[in-house]
Amino acid sequence: MNRINNKLQESKKLLSIYFTAGFPTLTDTVSIIEKLEKSGVDMIEIGLPFSDPLADGPTIQASSTTALNNGMTTSVLFDQLKDIRKTVSIPLIIMGYFNPMMQYGIEEFCKKCAEIGIDGLIIPDLPVNEYNDNFKVIFEKYGLINVFLITPQTSDERIKFIDEISNGFIYMVSSASVTGSKNSFGAVQNEYFKRISAMNLKAPQIIGFGISNAATFQQATKFAKGAIIGSAFVNHLSQNGVNSIDKFVSAILKD
Repeated sequence: MNRINNKLQESKKLLSIYFTAGFPTLTDTVSIIEKLEKSGVDMIEIGLPFSDPLADGPTIQASSTTALNNGMTTSVLFDQLKDIRKTVSIPLIIMGYFNPMMQYGIEEFCKKCAEIGIDGLIIPDLPVNEYNDNFKVIFEKYGLINVFLITPQTSDERIKFIDEISNGFIYMVSSASVTGSKNSFGAVQNEYFKRISAMNLKAPQIIGFGISNAATFQQATKFAKGAIIGSAFVNHLSQNGVNSIDKFVSAILKD
């Protein structure tokens, strides 16, 4: 069974952390992954930087620019991760945009992911129907889970279709905006969380965008299987470096 599915079966609420590969420095990627696992994180989303990141807010855009300037590419990332399964056992997901994957070759990209032990992909700009019609067979051939995003504006009909073709979790975007940290969620977001929870979807939901601290993590996971933190962690790396990762994670997971 895919590591993501195994993790989703655990009874605990899950913490997934996003960071941009090649940031703060080009060679930090493996060290960050190893430190996150040791700190108690359940899943890791490895951001493949792209020059035109439509869904990303200013923090992650800036980290992508830095990573690209540092020399991060798809090939460099795959080379950095070639031995990652010798030291890391939790699920690893690559989050990126479709253009670099197409340039690399979709099947070749999926094959390489399988070889190094990547469990899934999150591709915000790959339409669900396009995936289902043209790429699902390739993803399944290499045992990769494709994680779909929903937002407060996604229709119930669309959500049900996404749920039907999902074989992992659904990435539940907390609000109709780009990525970025928030200190709390308001009534509108709580109603959205409750509405999706009441749909009793077969795929578990993990909430992302706006999770930044213990309060927002706990608020989100009242209604979902887990939560994803991106911008707040990237900010922490920028300000404190890779040696303070355990402090960041322990502050999120505190009782």
